[in-house]
Order: sequence, then C-alpha cells, then structure tokens
Amino acid sequence: MEKYYKKWFKPLLLPAVILFVGVIIIPFIIGVFYSFSAWRGTYFHGGANAFESFVGLRNYAKVFQNSQFLDALIYTLKFTLMAVIAVSVAGLVMAMMISILRKGSGVYRTIFFMPNLLGGLALGFIWQFIFQIVYSKMLFGEEGLLHIPFLTNMTQDSTKTLVALVIMVVWQMAGYMMLIFVAGINNISSDLYEAASIDGAGAFTKFRKITLPMLMPSFTIVLFLTLSNCFKLLDQNVALTDGNFNTRLLALQILRTTKDTRPPDYGLAQAQAVIFFILIAIVGLIQVSYTKKKEVEM
Repeated sequence: MEKYYKKWFKPLLLPAVILFVGVIIIPFIIGVFYSFSAWRGTYFHGGANAFESFVGLRNYAKVFQNSQFLDALIYTLKFTLMAVIAVSVAGLVMAMMISILRKGSGVYRTIFFMPNLLGGLALGFIWQFIFQIVYSKMLFGEEGLLHIPFLTNMTQDSTKTLVALVIMVVWQMAGYMMLIFVAGINNISSDLYEAASIDGAGAFTKFRKITLPMLMPSFTIVLFLTLSNCFKLLDQNVALTDGNFNTRLLALQILRTTKDTRPPDYGLAQAQAVIFFILIAIVGLIQVSYTKKKEVEM
C-alpha cells in the first residue's frame, strides 16, 4: 500500500497544484502588479497596458491618505479584537460544558455547530431581523419586556453595530471552535487531574495549571481561524448594515472603493487588497508564533 501511495502521490496531486496555481497564485501576482498601475477595470489610464500605465507607489500613498480606508481599518481592528476574545471564551465555555456531559453530548455538539453552516448573507439578514424587530420592538424597546436603549436600533449606530457584529459572529463561530476545544480536552490525560486531586488542587487550579496549558495547541488553531475569519468578514457586514453609519469593515471598504471613485479606480482597490493581505499575514504569523511557544508537550 505504501508503494502505491508513493507511486501515485505526485500524479494525483498534480491537478490540485495546477488548479491552485491557476486560480490563486497567478491572479494574486497579477493583482499585485496591477496595484502599481492606473487600472480602471476595463482599461488602463495613460497607456494601453499595465506597463505603460505604471504609477509606482502612488496608489499605496492614496490608500493611507484615504480617511474611509483608515476608518475601516480602525473599525476592523476593534471588531476583530472583541470578536476573537468573545468567540474563544464562548467556545471554551461550551467545550467545558460538553465535556462534563455523559449523555446527549452529541446532540448538543450538533446544535451548537449548526449556525456555522449558514452562509454569510443569510446569517446577516437573519440577525438584521433580530436586531431591528426582536431586539428593538419586542424585547428592549419602549414597549418591550425590558427597556434597554443600547440594545435597540443596533444596526444604525457604529458603536452598537460593533457589538451587534460580535454577537453575530459568536453565534456563528463559537460552535465550530467548541469542537476544536473538545478535541483538545479529550486528549488531556485523566491521570493529570487525578494527581492534582491527590495534591489537593481545586477545580480552578486544575483549570489554570492543567487544562489551559494543555489546550494551547487548540488555542493556536482557534485564534488563527478566528483572526483570519474576522478580518475577512464581508457578507455579514453587507447584509447587516451595508457599511452605512460608518460601519465598513476592511473587506467591504475594498469592495466599495470602485463605487466611491469616478472613474472606478481598480488600481487603488487592488492596493488596498495587497495591504489587507499583508496585514492579515503579519498578524496571523505573530499569533501562531506566540501561541506555538506556549504549547506544552502532550
């Protein structure tokens, strides 16, 4: 069997490599090059091709002079920080609850994971209805069960929308992250907890000294997935607010750049996309490098 895999591994891998190069690598390289040109989507301003319309770093200079991009960057950083903490904590708490259950844990796992199966647009429209109708009129409005003004009209204020986006992504992602934490908890030897009990350690001490250190490999995966997904959030932002009331995240800002400029400046949008990629790559690499150092040998 091993000889069979060695013989057919490269031929079977080749179609996937060709597809990856053709769909991902080559368009990415072309996009980076176009970010240095006056690309207008259907033509190149000032020349017949990208070489003749080459503008150097002008597009990148415009990016950092664009107040909308800077506002979207700050808004995205705030949202990502809040969402990463909230999703990680919620996923860990749910995983701890599931690990305690002896019966019906599979049913709860399925229920908690199901929101992750919804598409971004569908999820955004569902929560738009919840925030506008259920929250604003039925629960927390003037005639609702509890009058809490902050929880009303949450899609019409940038601060409230920040909280609304966090609530939405926690509901969507926490179940997926829970499964990763559950797998990590199941790999922790019960002997460690028994030894800690003999030494007189309480539940909190076991959690802090055993569970958290042994779950660092799971934290590495969870933090990376949450960071990357929150930075790239687009569909939910479109469906929930469409970027109105200064609620654009970076992905939506890049998408709307071609509508904000006349004629549509695709070169500027592509420069924003390259900066976006570099930002995600740097943050992701720093996070993975840091959490890897904290991991404990199983």
